[in-house]
Amino acid sequence: MSFSRDISSPARSRHAIPPSGSRPAPPCTLVIFGARGDLTKRLLIPALYNLAGSGLLDAQFRILGVDRTPGDTADWRDGLAATMQEFTRDRNAEFYTPQIDPGAWSWIAERLEYVQADFNDLEQVRALGARLPGSAVFYLAVPSRFFGPVVAMLGQAGLTTEQADMFRRVVIEKPFGSDLETARVLNRQVLSVLDERQIYRIDHFLGKETVQNILAMRFGNLIFEPLWRNEYVDHVQITAAETIGVEQRGAFYEPTGALRDMVPNHLFQLFAMVAMEPPASFSAETVRTAKEQLFESIRPIDPRDAVRGQYGTGVVADRPVAAYRDSPGVAKDSVTETYVALKLHVDNWRWSGVPFYLRTGKALGGRRTEVVVQFKKPPVAIFRGTETAALPPNRMIVNIQPAQGLTIEMGAKRPGPAMDLADVQVRFRYEDAFDLQPNVGYETLLYDCLTGDATLFQRADNINAAWTAVDPVLQAWAQSAQDLEFYPAGATGPAGADALLARDGRAWYPLDQV
Repeated sequence: MSFSRDISSPARSRHAIPPSGSRPAPPCTLVIFGARGDLTKRLLIPALYNLAGSGLLDAQFRILGVDRTPGDTADWRDGLAATMQEFTRDRNAEFYTPQIDPGAWSWIAERLEYVQADFNDLEQVRALGARLPGSAVFYLAVPSRFFGPVVAMLGQAGLTTEQADMFRRVVIEKPFGSDLETARVLNRQVLSVLDERQIYRIDHFLGKETVQNILAMRFGNLIFEPLWRNEYVDHVQITAAETIGVEQRGAFYEPTGALRDMVPNHLFQLFAMVAMEPPASFSAETVRTAKEQLFESIRPIDPRDAVRGQYGTGVVADRPVAAYRDSPGVAKDSVTETYVALKLHVDNWRWSGVPFYLRTGKALGGRRTEVVVQFKKPPVAIFRGTETAALPPNRMIVNIQPAQGLTIEMGAKRPGPAMDLADVQVRFRYEDAFDLQPNVGYETLLYDCLTGDATLFQRADNINAAWTAVDPVLQAWAQSAQDLEFYPAGATGPAGADALLARDGRAWYPLDQV
C-alpha cells in the first residue's frame, strides 16, 4: 500500500529539520523479534515513522523484522501500511493522525525487510548475522517467557559481540520477571551474555513527555525543590486508572494481575521521578543510581497496607461491562486482581513520615494517570470561625493522561470586602504551550536506544530493588485469597482502597476531577 502526496511538497514535510539539540541516530539495523505482533504494528512502527518525519534516523538505518509466521517483505510492508492507515480513522487509537505523511512513510517502507525465522533455531538466528553489516539493536517484542532464550540464542550465534566501531544492544520489554526470584534469574541469564551497558530494559511510561517533565519541573525550577520534603508534604498519591477491562487479553492477564503488570515498573517509575534525590547530572548512571538509592530506602510493604480487588459486572461510560471472570481466557473462580492499592514508606531524611499511596485498576469510572502531591495545611488561626478554615490543602497535580500538564490547587481571596478565601486551580496544559505532534510514547525511548542513552531505562539493581519492595505482598497473596474484594465495573475501586486512606484521615483525589 502506498500513500499519495503533493509532489510540490518536501518528501519529509512533518519535521524536515531535527528538533533543537537533537541529531540523527548513528547508522544501524533495528532487528524486531515478534515483527508480526501487536506491539510492532501499533507502537514501534508508528514511533519509527515519527522519528523519520523528525529527521532523527540515519540514511543507512534499516528495520529487519523476524517472526515465525510465513510471509515476505512485501506482505509485511503492506500489512503495516494498512495498520498505519487505520490510525487516520480511529481517534481513540494510541496513535491518531489525520493523515499519513507519504514522504515519511516511504522513507520507512524502503528500509523494511522481513525474515521468517525461529529464534529457537541456532542456525536460523546465526544466518541473521549476514544481514547485519554493522551496528544492531535487537528489540524483543515477544512474550516475556522468551526473553532469556532469545538473548541466549543471540549470544550463541555470536550476534552480541561488539567491535570498536560497532555496537550491539538488546531492548527487553516488561514484565521483567514475575517476582523477585524470577527477576534475579532473568538478570543472571541476560548478564551472562551481555554487559549491563548493552541491555535496555524498557518501560514505555518513561517515554511520555509529561513523565519526563517531572524531572524538568523538580530540578529546573527553584520554587519547587525547597517544598519537596516531609516538612511541607503531607502525602503523595500516584494513580493509573483505566476504564477498559481486560477484554481479549485474559490469557495474558490471568497469571499476571494488576500488581505485577503495573506496580514494580510503571508506578514505581513515576514514584522514582517524584521522590528520588537530585542527581549530580543527567548521565544515565547518575540518574539510575539515584533511583536505586530510593528503591533501597522503601520499607518492605506490609501486606496489611495492600488492597486487591477484581471487577464484576457494571457500566463504564454508559457501556455494559461483563465481569472479569466472564472474560475469555479467565477462570470462573479466578482470584487474579484487576485493582491494587498500596501504601509505601520511604526511610530516608527527605521522606520519613510521608506516606506514598499507589493505585491502579481496570474497568474504573475514570481514566486518569497522575501524581498528586498534597501539602500540609498552613496555620489558619487568623481564619478561625470562617469557612476559609475548612478549605482543602494545597495540591500539585502532575497530569499525565488524558490531560497533559500541571495543576496547582491553592487558596485565593474572593472579591468583596470580607477576607474570604476560595479554592482555585492554576493550570498549565502542554497543548496550550507547545505544538504537539502525534506520538505513541516510544519515540524518545527508541531514539535513546539507538544513540546509546540509557538514562530512561532500568538497571539490574533497579529491577531487583523494586521487586524486593513488593515481594512480601505477592507472597502473602499467594497463600490466601480471602482478602480479595469485588467492585462493580465503573466504580472507583473496592471499598478497602478507600479504607486504606481513611484510617490515616485521608482520601483519594477524585477520579472525575478535571
